[in-house]
Amino acid sequence: MYVPKIPNRNSKPTWLIRESKWINGKSVKTTLANITKLPMETIEEFRILLAGGTAVKSVKEALTIRSNTPHGHVAAVLGMMNQLHLPELIAPKNSRFRRLVLGMIAARVIKPASKLSTSAMLDVHTASTTLNEELGLKRVDEDDLYDAMDELLKRKTNIECRLAKRHLRQGSMVLYDVTSSYVEGEKNEWVAYGYNRDKKKGVYSD
Repeated sequence: MYVPKIPNRNSKPTWLIRESKWINGKSVKTTLANITKLPMETIEEFRILLAGGTAVKSVKEALTIRSNTPHGHVAAVLGMMNQLHLPELIAPKNSRFRRLVLGMIAARVIKPASKLSTSAMLDVHTASTTLNEELGLKRVDEDDLYDAMDELLKRKTNIECRLAKRHLRQGSMVLYDVTSSYVEGEKNEWVAYGYNRDKKKGVYSD
């Protein structure tokens, strides 16, 4: 059985419950009921049920919301990172270090912020996206991110070698950008007082 919609030129369509059978090699349709006068909601339920589906009163009844944390941008960024084989570039084997670095890179694309804000974005209890769940990070604080950055610095040469092996050939031309940065203040253990390419005075250059 099924519910067809029968168009009427000058009036509303007719809704019928019909049965179709093969008799002597021909399809014979039999009208079992005219349900046009029923509410449209009820007609739709008949269509769903006779098509083998399950009719529900509301979307809330049919679906269970597990999370409303934004996910689309996370899926797009992580998907592109995987297409570029970025995880294997950072570290050949899956590890918490690799996942933290991927989380920081993705967070930088999605919402650039300080390491403190980024750690809150990635932590399971304060996550503002699905990055924590997708990367399996669980608890994350700013110290975790700084430790991952220290480890990343130690692996810098290996990562550069993997990049070169992947993209460079004999005689390849490499284009790169030299970024200038500076720190204002009196003391900083990571930089030294000196000349700045942008000709800013009284600043520390890295």
